[in-house]
Amino acid sequence: MDESPRAEPRLRWQTPVAVLAGAFLFNLGQGVLRPTLPLYLQQVFAANYQMVTLIPVVFGVGKWAASLPTGYLLDRVGRRRMMAGGLILIALGDVGSAMTSAYGIFLTLRALAGVGWAAFSTVATTAMVDQPGSRGRGRAVSLLLMSETIGLLLGSTAGGWLYQGVNVASPFVFEAICMLVAVVAIAWWRVSTTVRPGSSPSRLDWRLLGVVLSTPGVLLMSLSNAVLIAIQTGVLVSLYPLLLVQQGGLHPEGVGLLISLSVLGRLPGLWYAGSGSDRWGRVRVFVPGLVAYATLLGSLPLVTHPIVLGLWSFAIGTAAGCVAGLPTALIGDRVAPPLTGVAVGWLRTMTDVGHILGPVVMGALADAMHLSAPFVFAAVLLVTIALWCRRHAVALSAST
Repeated sequence: MDESPRAEPRLRWQTPVAVLAGAFLFNLGQGVLRPTLPLYLQQVFAANYQMVTLIPVVFGVGKWAASLPTGYLLDRVGRRRMMAGGLILIALGDVGSAMTSAYGIFLTLRALAGVGWAAFSTVATTAMVDQPGSRGRGRAVSLLLMSETIGLLLGSTAGGWLYQGVNVASPFVFEAICMLVAVVAIAWWRVSTTVRPGSSPSRLDWRLLGVVLSTPGVLLMSLSNAVLIAIQTGVLVSLYPLLLVQQGGLHPEGVGLLISLSVLGRLPGLWYAGSGSDRWGRVRVFVPGLVAYATLLGSLPLVTHPIVLGLWSFAIGTAAGCVAGLPTALIGDRVAPPLTGVAVGWLRTMTDVGHILGPVVMGALADAMHLSAPFVFAAVLLVTIALWCRRHAVALSAST
């Protein structure tokens, strides 16, 4: 009886450093490849727009198909093995992508890379969520997202230089190297990814998903995360640069600067949300964050001055960071430890749905109405989620 209170604080602040290092390297490689991939496709395959846009679709389908099975298998196969396997699969796909001259094979390899992405990301998220107490879970999830954000930011900055200064295949080689170094990091810090006793299902029972979905708050947080990702990919990634050009009259250099400001803004938002939600409760941070995010997006079509747009970009990034990790942390609070992997797998599956549908829905809305329409619609969605969370605040806060 006396040992558990002494052990709990020590375990509570134990951070899987290897997972954070792996996430940084993982996203560093992805950040290098993302901005150069369309250029590579046009130069090597003479790709049209449809061929270019098909790549993220098959990548997303690969992630969607593998996320939930990974959640079931991560503690049966082993977390380190699953993470290393996903990283190696991406590295092999990169090497094959750089060598092939057939578009069909290239497409297949990118889908397999999506499977590898799901394997690594699902286990990494589970490792951060699966803390011995809910006290430090918000901060742990925020640290993971901060590592990913910094990796993407640095990688995106270096990607164009590698593509132009070395050769067109160098981003693939760089990403493969990042994946292999991440494998070494995961293997070195063995304790960091060790699962706690009793936290894995004894058998592969698909009925466990029903138990997860019947847990109060899981469906709401899954839907919330899907909406957040749909807004991120469909509005901020796809349409925000166009709005800056059309409404703010910015040149490409200015657009790049404001996008970088929005990415930088995520970092303080993530840190505040992680620390604040551990101290005050998830819902007390999540609901105001959603309202602030909605206010900024909904008012963005009214902003035209470049300096004000810069302030808005940073603020939007901060608001997005405040809410990005809280659905994951809250699901970790609500679900029993043996079901954490399944719950995270389901959450990432819903996230992938938002990732795929967001650009399609928001793009169609912009074409049918006006470029500002998706921003207003995103604000309405965020307010709706905030009201829904407020209505179920007692159930959502039961464990925090």
